[in-house]
Amino acid sequence: MQLWILFTIFAAFVQNFRFMLQRNMHLSGLTPTSATFARFIFGAPIAFLFLTFLLINLDYQLPRSQPKFFYFSLIGGLSQIFATILTIKLFAKRNFSIGIIFTKTEIIQTAIVGFIFLGEIISLYSALAILISFIGIICLSKPKTNLLISSGRHYFNQTTLFGLGAGAFFGTSSVGYRGASLSLLEGDFIIRAATTLAFVTIFQASIMAIWFIFKNRNDALKTLKLWRISGLVGLTGVLGSYAWFMAFTLQNAAYVRALGQIELVFTFLSSYFFFKERHTKTEIFGIALIILSIFLLLKMF
Repeated sequence: MQLWILFTIFAAFVQNFRFMLQRNMHLSGLTPTSATFARFIFGAPIAFLFLTFLLINLDYQLPRSQPKFFYFSLIGGLSQIFATILTIKLFAKRNFSIGIIFTKTEIIQTAIVGFIFLGEIISLYSALAILISFIGIICLSKPKTNLLISSGRHYFNQTTLFGLGAGAFFGTSSVGYRGASLSLLEGDFIIRAATTLAFVTIFQASIMAIWFIFKNRNDALKTLKLWRISGLVGLTGVLGSYAWFMAFTLQNAAYVRALGQIELVFTFLSSYFFFKERHTKTEIFGIALIILSIFLLLKMF
């Protein structure tokens, strides 16, 4: 099995666990922005220490950069902040699994953004897998209702907009991170991913800290006071991001995000066993279509 596949599956598993933690933080009273801040303020020191460990103990050299490394990093970093905030907002609109699933529109948007900015083209077979998953997402976009006749507003509502927005930002962040990692002038995928992760996470923590200082210091203090769970969010965030970044360095971002939908399997299990959430037949059918698309994609590799 190719390395990028292993990295993607691990990243998806860890990301699902992190979203579970952030959902609980939000339901405990933290705003979506505060729960997002926990991911970066505690993740930045871990990312920096890991990069330092590689440089000092494993004889890696810090890769030389070029201007577009910073351009791609900043776009990817800001996009991830907005995507995470919107995802946490989704948890208040729908249950855990459906909230996560809405963000998976990112695979289509990643393919589009990847083509525009990196010139990366996906195969016809992959396009078919993505189309099937998109149909699955449409099945999941309708809220539970007792009405016999459905109208367009049931599918295109605020929840859908949050999900599409989160997917768009996640897609943009994926392409940004791949572009940043590939723009480093030397080094293997390990040091490229670690360098990109450290720079991006420190930037994200800094920009959010500045925002909180001027806008809402109390929310920032609440996040810091919950340092046990916030620290775990930061740790899982760094582990997941590092795996994503290595996968992005090795493979087309659209393929990585498409396989990353395996997170939905972990999400469905978490939703059922931990949050005791139940799903309609239409939602289950939608989930089945998305899982089918994953198996179709894996057959390519």
